[in-house]
Amino acid sequence: MKGNIIIVVGGSQGGLKALEAILTVLPAAFPLPVVAVLHRMPLEEDRLVPLLQSICLLPVVEAEDKTEIEAGKVTIAPADYHLLVENGAFVLSIDEPVQYSRPSIDVLFESAADAYGEGVTAVLLTGANDDGARGMTAIKKTGGVTIAQDPETAEAPEMPRAVITAGAVDKVMSLQGIGEFIAGLSASSSVKTLPR
Repeated sequence: MKGNIIIVVGGSQGGLKALEAILTVLPAAFPLPVVAVLHRMPLEEDRLVPLLQSICLLPVVEAEDKTEIEAGKVTIAPADYHLLVENGAFVLSIDEPVQYSRPSIDVLFESAADAYGEGVTAVLLTGANDDGARGMTAIKKTGGVTIAQDPETAEAPEMPRAVITAGAVDKVMSLQGIGEFIAGLSASSSVKTLPR
């Protein structure tokens, strides 16, 4: 068992508020990297990082191509770029949209499954399409932990419902439950740098 290596999060409609609810729970000493894809418009990019930083004790940054993945930091996919993780670093891509979205949750999740297998904890939040279902399935197949927001608590239940229907979810939880679960991972983690 590798233990916990990386947290990946995806959300669409209502995803910003859902992500905020999770990030507010994480302690300043949280030892894992958190990487998030939110479906967003290019005009939002100047406001998103400062907004999240204002409610999060961890540093929050927008991903840059070829930069190292750092433990204890929240990294957000930039607007209009796919975000992948590989060899301990971020990779940005302008490949075609997936599920009409760039960034795509599936692209991040599938790359995390390939790179870190059972060391991945994936969280799929509220959203109005099924982006993320394929990526969550890949993470579950490689032994990672998969969590969906309870559709009953989601602003748009279609995204978590799709991944639950696909049978790719280990846990279905409220936002508070997700935040507390992720925060609890810090007790069993001591990752300083990600394996390459």
